[in-house]
Amino acid sequence: MECQRALEHLSEVEAAAEDVLADKQQIVDLDARRNRNREALSALRTGDVTSHTDKVKVCFGNMFIKFSSERTKVMIQKDQEQLDREINDLRKRLKAKVNRLNDLQGKPELQGYNLSPLSNEELNAIHSILKR
Repeated sequence: MECQRALEHLSEVEAAAEDVLADKQQIVDLDARRNRNREALSALRTGDVTSHTDKVKVCFGNMFIKFSSERTKVMIQKDQEQLDREINDLRKRLKAKVNRLNDLQGKPELQGYNLSPLSNEELNAIHSILKR
């Protein structure tokens, strides 16, 4: 009976750890895609494209399609926004999953892990107070 409970607990800890690792890997993969998009936007800004009517080849899966440079920029920017949202959602969920894993392992909750950055309004308020 005791062995069975220990085995179930270890299985639960392992499943939680795998869930954390899977989310971390997904964040890395999405971030790599976001960096490739950033490189593509930079190439569109500094490349040979001289007018809005110039066409560029865009790779979708295993085929290339010609689009106008302006339309391509818009598509990449929308993809960037979607990637940012997905990465932020994964990071928020990851915090809860890491806390659950630590709880299962009997470790204390991470200190300062639930911090979030100041918003622009909060930064402006602090700067105005410091300037007085």
